[in-house]
Order: sequence, then structure tokens, then C-alpha cells
Amino acid sequence: MILSARHSSYHSLQQNCLRVRSLLANGSSRKPLVSYSNAVMSAASGGCIVAVGIPCSLSYAREVKASVHAPKHGDLRSSFHGTRVKQTISFSPYKADEQQSFRRLSARALDDTKAEEVKKTEEEAQSSTSSDAASTNGSAAKEALPTGELQFKAPGGWEEFVTKCRMLIALPWQRVKKGSVLKLKLSGPITEQVPSRFASNLSLPMLCQNLTKAANDPRIAGIFLRIEPIDCGWGKIDEICRHIDYYKKSGKFLIGFMVVAGEKEYYLASKCDEIYAPPNAYISLLGLKVQATFLGGVFEKVGVEPQVQRIGKYKSAGDSFSRKDMSDANREMLTALLDDIYENWVNQIASSRGKSIKDVEDLLDAGVFKLEKLKEGGWITDIKYEDEIDEMLKTKLSIAEDKKLPSVDYRKYCKVKAWTLGLSGGGDRIAVIRAVGGISRARGGVSLSSEGIVSDSFIEKIRQVRDSKDFKAVVLRIDSPGGDALASDLMWREIKLLAAKKPVIASMVDVAASGGYYMAMACDVIIAESLTLTGSIGVVTAKLNLGELYERVGFNKEIISRGRFAELDAEQRPFTNEELEFFKASAQNAYESFRNKAALSRRMETEKLEEVAQGRVWTGKAASERGLVDAIGGFWRAIAIAKQKAGIASDGKVALVELSRQQTSPLALLQGGASLASVLLPLLELTETESGRKFINFLIRGASLSDAAASGGIQARMEDITIDGLGVGSRNDSFM
Repeated sequence: MILSARHSSYHSLQQNCLRVRSLLANGSSRKPLVSYSNAVMSAASGGCIVAVGIPCSLSYAREVKASVHAPKHGDLRSSFHGTRVKQTISFSPYKADEQQSFRRLSARALDDTKAEEVKKTEEEAQSSTSSDAASTNGSAAKEALPTGELQFKAPGGWEEFVTKCRMLIALPWQRVKKGSVLKLKLSGPITEQVPSRFASNLSLPMLCQNLTKAANDPRIAGIFLRIEPIDCGWGKIDEICRHIDYYKKSGKFLIGFMVVAGEKEYYLASKCDEIYAPPNAYISLLGLKVQATFLGGVFEKVGVEPQVQRIGKYKSAGDSFSRKDMSDANREMLTALLDDIYENWVNQIASSRGKSIKDVEDLLDAGVFKLEKLKEGGWITDIKYEDEIDEMLKTKLSIAEDKKLPSVDYRKYCKVKAWTLGLSGGGDRIAVIRAVGGISRARGGVSLSSEGIVSDSFIEKIRQVRDSKDFKAVVLRIDSPGGDALASDLMWREIKLLAAKKPVIASMVDVAASGGYYMAMACDVIIAESLTLTGSIGVVTAKLNLGELYERVGFNKEIISRGRFAELDAEQRPFTNEELEFFKASAQNAYESFRNKAALSRRMETEKLEEVAQGRVWTGKAASERGLVDAIGGFWRAIAIAKQKAGIASDGKVALVELSRQQTSPLALLQGGASLASVLLPLLELTETESGRKFINFLIRGASLSDAAASGGIQARMEDITIDGLGVGSRNDSFM
């Protein structure tokens, strides 16, 4: 059946489209397929010819085929988004010779439509599209996003020859003996930033790069992975696991060795081909927990009254000061986070070790601490010392007993350039900017490193990338719980301006919440790890009333002021009623600005966004289901999406340019073990936290105790949430 509509105005076309809508409605018991006729209306009014193929039996419809001819005014595909015929719709050119029966609907629009009418129709179509997106999950991405899965391809022929030539001309400290075992040690903090030349800490980018290089390096026979207690979130762990999976595709062996391990450490070890542990290793798999601490009772005893204003019932960043126990809303949120992480842990361990879900749950409930039991259950391969594993590897690699096992240390292998293995290059450049740590407008106090996001320097970097013609796209890696709300907003604006000139992809790591999410929502696409902590769309601000404490210790302060709210921050007394209302209104205004910008970026109605805001923290998986995140994935998926948005071939090589290498303070060099370091290190470590820096300032220059405890200004900051295993942290080590 063919319906042709020739029109001289938008209104005559609209009448014909109403007839189309009626015909579609009569062809099915379902609700009228409004979006189809809207597509006809939008495209036809723009001077297009649209052919829409719909199966005769709409109740069994599986596919809609559409072809568009002439200029595309409006987005036809977006108009079909969200149709009720099926959950997903495939588009392909219409072919008349296909062996299917279609009702064929054609609408031809003449080019005499007025420009004003075309513009009006386009705006209506865009509004309809946004509404459709908001009614689903609010995701900003309108097209299928590449998975970015790392595909291993063994070099051969010419590529192999070129690689060998590059190895011959490599600098001495970049050379590796053939048949070497790469010895990686995972221990302590794992940072997101690329470390400076003098830093000794373990970084996620370098660790992942080493795994990638080892997979492609013909000189590396396998990897010995020594795992000790690590300090990082689940997002980084999943990124490491993703690169381990890539490495294993090379066919090389991967041996895991655990000395002290809890749930996170075993999660990583489970990816190894074989898992070993020394006879007296501390391996404790008891379960996962989340905990919160509260100072409300302490403050009450010493005469301090926290006056906290938070917007959002889940925004619990001030609860540690103002409450004595966990609120119902906070308990609900933390329970949901714990459930997501526990479910992921159980499922991944079961998959890696070839066990059932019940087997893994029984392992946790049994409280196994004897290594023999873990070996009997198949949770580890065997019980061996490290030197015994070296001997085992020598046999595996056919090395004589009197010879030393050829190996290369992690730090030395970091010096091997990816170029040597043909893993870098490409004419197109993508900028990588890493935003790590708390957000502030200026850096204060002394610090061992440059970790932390200072809005002024960050904005300067963003502007440089925006004005540069060298970069086709930008990947913004975010690992931040937030901080100063004003600084977050200023950076949001600059990222938004950058995104108007070139694609910007947000890639969340462990945490991208509050101010961290504020930054992400300015990007074209947001991706997160399954267990990234994100969202927390809310604000909090507070001051401490120290009047009673001052009275107890005999301290007094008097202020002479001009202006109704000049003494808003006075810590020797509580707020007046008028000041309290002003305090609340200021926080509410900041929250609404945050929420409304989030709704705009996510193409969601404000009321819809409010349902997932309220300061609630979500895992990346839950955030994706609710439209706060577009896709689940890691760094390489972000790169793949950036290439897609920039029009770069998916299999084309690109040059990744790191623009945020960590700058280490000279104070960090004291960590080398000097006697002076043993004296200063406790104080220096205290300066790594904002509250610690304020406390040091209080000790040095007599700053207000209120300043030492309060954050100052309106904060878009996520509360401290730590979800870890019970094992390593709670076990009492034995001493002999």
C-alpha cells in the first residue's frame, strides 16, 4: 500500500501524516506508532523523500527499513528511537526485491516549504527526540558505541622483521634478553596518573602498558605476577584484569604468587593460569564490608555543634560530623553498593576459577585460612616458595639448573618503548588528560605530589587543547570524589567549550562522583567501569559552632561587622534564623544548578533526573541503567569511541599524548629512607589529605579550629566510601 503526500505547506502534510498514523494504528492491536509518522512529518517538511517499510503484521514486527533521499533536515534515525515495535531497531537501505510483504509509505515534500517552517519543524523534531531519550535512559550517545575490546594480533612477516630491527638499535637500558620472564609486583597504592621520572610508585597506565608490551614482545616468555596488598578501587582492578585478559591471548604463561591477600588481591590472582602461595602466606577470604564513622557524639561531648546543610537525602558527606549513626537513606545506598560489588566478585571468581556461584559463596562463609584447604578446593594451584617457582619456570623454559632464570624487573621494563614493538604511532593524535584527586580552586599547604585537581591549572590545560589543531579528540580520565563546587562549575564550562570544537570522552576510573561527575557531564560521551562510584549529584556545606567549646576553655572572640550576613562564618556562635535561611538558600541554589545541568547533558527531564540525584552514589553499572552513564568500559573503549567521534578508522593507529604527567615534589625524595624522612614522614603523609593540611596549618599559624575542621565553601564532594574485604585489614598478624 502506497500513500503519497504532495504538499505546499506544513499543515497540509500534517493532515496526511495523521492519515498515516491512523493506517498504522489500524494495522496492529498495539498503540499507534506515533514516532513513524513523526519521522515522515519531520523529513518531508525538510524537502526529503522518505520510504518507511513496515511489516504487514505489526504485532510480529522485527525490523523497520528506511531510506532517505535528498538533504536530511532533522534526524530520521533519532525519530525512530524508542519505538514500541521492538526494543532495538536495525536500519538498512530498502530493497524492493526482498521476499517480504511490506506496507510501503511514501511522503514527498516539494521544495517550496518556507525556511522558517523548516526550522520550526526541526526544532520540534529535536524536542521530540530529546523527550524520547529522556523516556528511556537519558543516555547522551545516539549511536552504537564501539566496544574497544583489545584484539591481540601476533606480528608476522614484515612487521616482525621491523620489530627485530628496532630491538637491535634500542638503547642499552631498553634491551631485554630473549626468553625473559617479566616480574611484576602489585603492592601498595596504584595511581591513575602517569608518574614522573623520579617517582617510584606503581601507576595504572604504566602497569597496563607493560602487560600490553609483554603480550607483543617476542623476548618475553611469560609473566610472574607477585601480588601483595594493594590500595585502589574496583575500577582500576577491572582495568588491570582487562589487560591481563589481553595478555593471555598471546598464549604466554601467567603465574600468580600471593604472599598477603584479601578479596581484591585474590580477584586479580584468579585471572592467572596458575596461583601459588608460600606455606605461611596470609590469604584471608572472609567477605566484603562497608563501614562509616561518626563524630557527632564526640563533638557533643567537647561542646562543638556542627551546622551542616546538605541537599539531597542521600548526600551524607556531612554525616560524620553531625550524626552519631547511619541514616536510613545512607544505609540504603551503601547496601546497594555493597550488593553490586559482592555480586560482581562472586560472579567473576566463579567464572575465572571454573566454579559455581554457590561454591564461591560457600568459600566465603567457610572462613578458610589454611592453605591446604584452598589447594584441595582448587582455589590455588599449589603451595611453593618463590625460589621453588623460579626452578619450576627454569624447567618450563628448558634452562639448565646451574643457570639463572632470565628475568626483567617491572621498572626496567617500563623503559622499553612501545615504539620498539610497533605499538605506537599514527598521524592522528588524541589528547589524554587525567583528572585525579580532590577539586580545589588553588593548591594549598605542602604536599608530596601534585595529585589533586586545581581548577586554574586544569582550565589552562583545557584551553591549550581547545586552541590546538594537533588533537582530533580528547579522553578525560576522571578519578575524583569531587570538591569545591565553584571550581567544578568553572571546569565544566571549559570542558563544554572544548567539546563544542572536538570530541571529548569521559572515562571514569575508581571514583567520579559529585564534582567528578560534574566534570564528566560536560563531555560528549561518559563511560565508566562496572564498579566505578559515580553520581552523588548533590552539595553540602557546613560550619562548626565552637561557642560552647570556647566557653569551656575560657577563649573569647568578639567581632564588629557591617552587613547583614558579614558574620555568616563566625564560629563562636550558631547561625541566626536569618543566616540559617540564607545558608540553606545558597546550598539549594548550588544544588539546583548542578541538577539542571546534569538533566540538560543527559537529555532528561528535571523530574526524571531528580529521581537519580539527591546525592546518591551509584556503581557504574547502576548508573548506566539509569542514564547517568552511556556505556561500561575502560580506557581503550574511551579511545575507540574518541576515534569514532573524530572520524578516525577503527583499525587506524593513533598517537596518544599524555598531558597530565605527575610532578613529584622534592619532599617526595625523602621517602627514600633517610633518617630525616623517618622524622618528617608522618607529618608529610598527613598533608596528603585536605583535612590534614588544614590541621597542620592550624598547628603552625594558629588558624581557626573551625577552619581546620570545615571544608570551606559549598562542596560538590562525595563522602568517603570504602568497601573492602574483611581479610587483610581485620586479621591480627602472627609474630614469632
